[in-house]
Amino acid sequence: QVQLVESGGGSVQAGGSLRLSCKASGYTSGNVCMGWFRQAPAKGREGVAAVDTGAGNTYYADSVKGRFTISIESAENTVYLQMNSLKPEDSGMYYCAVVRGGNSNSWPLYVEGHTLDARGQGTLVTVSS
Repeated sequence: QVQLVESGGGSVQAGGSLRLSCKASGYTSGNVCMGWFRQAPAKGREGVAAVDTGAGNTYYADSVKGRFTISIESAENTVYLQMNSLKPEDSGMYYCAVVRGGNSNSWPLYVEGHTLDARGQGTLVTVSS
């Protein structure tokens, strides 16, 4: 069973940066799509970014393109989300999630369709203006 443990959330002022980490365990070899989604109070889920662990293809939501970067450290089964130029609207709970055999281009569909194979407990990001 896949287990995901996030870390790195916190509070920053607008324009600041944070780096989220997600360590995965319990899945066998083969392509896995790993990524992040967020949810703010009274808002729906938004798939923020994802990466295909095999091919390295990435997906970014339009709202974060140019500001967020997803990367993977395969040897440590860890995915990172570097978030720069943070805005108050980036605030929310950030979750790491995985789809076995998935495709990063389909990340929004996995997130909105609740078809993720596993997700972590989440880490809170608060950006003040």
